Amino acid sequence: MSSHIQQIKNAKVVNKSSTTQDPVWVRCILITISIAFISLFICVPLGLVIFQAFSKGITAYFSALAQPDTLAAIKLTLTVALVTVPLNTLFGVAAAWTITRFDFPGKSLLTTLIDLPFSVSPVISGLIFVLLFGAQGWFGEWLMAHDIKIIFAAPGIILATIFITFPFVARQLIPLMQEMGHQEEEAALSLGASGWRTFFSVTLPNIKWALLYGVLLCNARAMGEFGAVSVVSGHIRGMTNTLPLHVEVSYNDYDVIGAFASASILAGLAIVTLILKTFLEWKQATR
Repeated sequence: MSSHIQQIKNAKVVNKSSTTQDPVWVRCILITISIAFISLFICVPLGLVIFQAFSKGITAYFSALAQPDTLAAIKLTLTVALVTVPLNTLFGVAAAWTITRFDFPGKSLLTTLIDLPFSVSPVISGLIFVLLFGAQGWFGEWLMAHDIKIIFAAPGIILATIFITFPFVARQLIPLMQEMGHQEEEAALSLGASGWRTFFSVTLPNIKWALLYGVLLCNARAMGEFGAVSVVSGHIRGMTNTLPLHVEVSYNDYDVIGAFASASILAGLAIVTLILKTFLEWKQATR
């Protein structure tokens, strides 16, 4: 009797596995399509960027990167990232803490507004700042009277980049903190820990990998943003061109080596981001 029951169980297992697994030819086709798609639209373009950047030798490559306009673009891109990422990190942590730990009127509206940059075109985002701070904008006359320049200057680029990138950290933390709950934090508070001690000793260790993941994505988008920055920058050589804008300007001037040399930096950033992203996803999964 027991052997008969075991045979029925084994038959169910076999039947279940056979119904949940696709035929071999289906899997092969899907894998082939996936690999072909990734190769055609990701690997080949990245390889072409590297090939074109070094097509005239390593000396020409570094010579292109040493041009004053290129160095200025790299410096501005790093400056924008250094300002944008910390501010968005503070906002993301504060927003995630507020949404997951408190109930207040307008909570759902705040959650919706955090996703706004994902649904608005970057070009439209840049245009909004032009309409606000441009010479003919709402605050343009006052800014000109006080000799404050935002549009076609670094402050406008930073504002546009902050707007585009502020959801990344918050969106990584909110689901995680909702899943975590707040029992551990309440226990720490009941034992006499202060709010800051609770955050640094309990909350931060639990969210650190998701926080780093959000910071990584925010930094990658900040350094690679084109649309919004293109609208507010004015394309002033050596002053308001970030690295993506400098790539476009160089290519339009038929400086192919300079364009692809600058693009190779962004491609390298993408590869590093992908590696770190995979590592952080693995660390989150192990948690």
